[in-house]
Amino acid sequence: MDAVVAALREQHAELAALLGGSGGEDDFRRPSRCDGWTVADVVLHLAQTDEMALASVEGRYVEVLNEMTGGLPAAGSADEGADLMVARERGAPAPAVFTRWQDGAAGLAAALAACDPRARVPWVVGDLTARTLATTRLAEAWIHTGDVAHAFGVVPAPTDRLWHVARLAWRTVAYAFAREGRSLSGPVAFELTGPRGDAWTFTPDEEPATVIRGDAAELCAVASRRVPPGQTGLRGEGPDADAVLELVRTWA
Repeated sequence: MDAVVAALREQHAELAALLGGSGGEDDFRRPSRCDGWTVADVVLHLAQTDEMALASVEGRYVEVLNEMTGGLPAAGSADEGADLMVARERGAPAPAVFTRWQDGAAGLAAALAACDPRARVPWVVGDLTARTLATTRLAEAWIHTGDVAHAFGVVPAPTDRLWHVARLAWRTVAYAFAREGRSLSGPVAFELTGPRGDAWTFTPDEEPATVIRGDAAELCAVASRRVPPGQTGLRGEGPDADAVLELVRTWA
């Protein structure tokens, strides 16, 4: 848990430095990589979801979720729900949005650091462990750092923090298939290369039926739906190779 929380804090610091170097209100109104969202919208979304995650750890999840979604139309998906939540609070001054996110991010990291990593906590589609929640928040912070960086013409360099994101993507392959009503032919392994050129290997206890190989940062980008698999050097062997690259994900 300590390693995941440390990575989460480092990711928060990277995003904060990026936002702190912006020119202010005008820069927060720039279009981000998220379709229809400005930089301010992305930061607001992170603030909202960090507040939800903190409430989960503190046993207030249902109460906070009801406060955030009360009166909103029923959402057909998590993405639609997030868009509705952002739309309702859109328009706050940039410094207020930035401060809200920073305060929430710091509070969440502190709460996760004090939490039993095996504790079950509620999240969007059901209970998960506190460690998994921390890793999903790291993945989302990394994804949206890239979305914000895009607005400023910056491409963040991949770091070893992505090990946790790649591991999450591997561990949730079966979940990703189940979400789409599809079945795996057998266990899946990832044989990836990290940013420093070292091997990141994630293997099941049984002999894998499918193996995905390639660059770890590209795998994380595919899992975050920011890059199509065909635009990467990722390659797979086995009956589910194409489906894994199509369905792999890092969120609920």
